[in-house]
Amino acid sequence: MNSQPQKYSSYERVFSALHHKEPDRIPFDLGGTEVTGMNIHLYKKLRDSLGLPKIEPKISDVKQQLARIDEDVQEILEVDVCNVPTDPPLNPGLEKPVTREGRYYTRTDEWGIQWSMPVENGHYFDMVKHPLSNAHTIADLEAFRWPDPTDEGRFATIRERNDKIILRDKKASVIARDCAGIWEMALWTNGFEKFFMDMISEKEYAHAVMRKITDYKLAFWEKALEKLGENVLIVSEADDLATQNGPLISPRLYKEMIHPYHKELYRFIHSKAKNEIFIFYHTCGSCKAFIPFLIEEGVNILNPVQVNAKDMDTAELKREFGKDLTFWGGGVDTQRILPFGTPDQVREEVKRRIDDLAKDGGFVFAAVHNVQSDVPVENFMAMWETLRQYGKY
Repeated sequence: MNSQPQKYSSYERVFSALHHKEPDRIPFDLGGTEVTGMNIHLYKKLRDSLGLPKIEPKISDVKQQLARIDEDVQEILEVDVCNVPTDPPLNPGLEKPVTREGRYYTRTDEWGIQWSMPVENGHYFDMVKHPLSNAHTIADLEAFRWPDPTDEGRFATIRERNDKIILRDKKASVIARDCAGIWEMALWTNGFEKFFMDMISEKEYAHAVMRKITDYKLAFWEKALEKLGENVLIVSEADDLATQNGPLISPRLYKEMIHPYHKELYRFIHSKAKNEIFIFYHTCGSCKAFIPFLIEEGVNILNPVQVNAKDMDTAELKREFGKDLTFWGGGVDTQRILPFGTPDQVREEVKRRIDDLAKDGGFVFAAVHNVQSDVPVENFMAMWETLRQYGKY
C-alpha cells in the first residue's frame, strides 16, 4: 500500500531544511530578510503580472528601497519565510526623517549616519557622512550619543507579530537585527578608509569601537529574546567580509579584530534562546576563507552563496561545509543571469544550483541578493517556476 507523501507547513519545511533533512520541496524565501527581498519598483511590476490589485506597496527597508511582500503575493508564490523587524524606538536619537534637498533625498539614521538617494531614478540610499569620522580617542567614543539598544519601543509588537507568523500562518520567521553587523557598524560610523587604518595603526581605539557595538548587540538580543519567548527559530546577523575577488581583510586580521566579538555575540545568542535557535549570517563576496571561523563562532546559516565570486563554487561549498551550515540564497546569480540573461538561461542556472545545494536538505532557495529593479519580471517568474518544477524532493 502506497503511503501518501507528507504535507509540510512552511514552518516544518524550513525546520527540516535547517536540520539537514529533505522536506517535500526546497523552502522558498522572498522578503524573509533584509537581503532576500525585492526592490519596490520591480515589486509593483510583479504584482501587475500576477493580476493583483494595484496598491502603493509599503517599504520594509528605506535604505535599500525594499518592498514589504504582501500576503497575497506570499500566497501565490508560496513563500515560506516572513521577516520580523523591530518597531521604531521611542527615542529616535540622532535620526532625521527623509527630506528632499535639491536633486537628492537625504536622511540620517539613529546612529548619525547620513544617507542620500537621487530623486530621479533613485533605487536605494548611499552613505555620504559618518558621525565618527573625526573620532580618535576613547573619550570621543564616550562623548558620542549612542542609540539605546533596550528602548522599549523596539519591542512593542515584536512578539505579537512573530507569534502570528508561526502559530497562525504556520510560516518560518526571521527575527531581524536592528542594525548592521558589528564590524559593518564600525565601518559605517567611522568611514571605511578611516576604520581600515584604525585596525592597523590605532588598535586600542578600533577595539573600543568594536566593544561598544558588541555591547549594544548583546543588550539588544538579550531583551529581544526575552520579549519573544519560545517561538524563535532564526535570528539574523551580518558583516560583509569579502569583495568579488577575495576577503576585505586578511584572515589573520579577522581573527584578531573581529572573530572574538562575533564569537562572543553568537554564543551569547545561543545561550539566551529558550529553545534551539539558528543564526542566519549574511556576508557577500568571496568569503570561503572565513567559513571555518563562522562555524566555530556559532553561525548555522550562511547567506548568500555569491555564486560568481571567487572560490564560491556551490558544489565545493556543499561538500566541504554542507554538514555544518545551511546555505540560504545562491539559487540564482543576481549580477548577470537574473537581470541580463534570457528566461532559459535563468532556468538552467536554477537547475544547476539546486543540483549542487539541495541534497540532504540544508538549502533554502533565494536569489543571491535582493532582486533589483532592472530584473525582468519574466526572468523572476522563470526562476520561481523552475524552482517549483525542479525543487521537489
